[in-house]
Amino acid sequence: MIKVNEYFDGNVKSMVIDNEEGHSTVGIMLPGEYEFGTSTIEYITVISGEMTVQIPGETKWRSFEPFQTFMVPKDSKFKLKLKEASAYKCIYK
Repeated sequence: MIKVNEYFDGNVKSMVIDNEEGHSTVGIMLPGEYEFGTSTIEYITVISGEMTVQIPGETKWRSFEPFQTFMVPKDSKFKLKLKEASAYKCIYK
């Protein structure tokens, strides 16, 4: 069964999958600024587009392009800025 999550008035949508990698989502974000909270460690890989991210504990914003991954610690918040629609995969550990 595929579960679809929707956030920020439909500007962020993801589909949940469980497989040998564990719990994962694959989704799309429309241009905008977002803040997410975590309850597990998250490994986020950009599939298309570009994400500018402020990772917890860092003051600088960093940009990630396709095939690049960043990690967000458990029980934290992180901010994202997107200039274009972007796709991603997130693995929860």
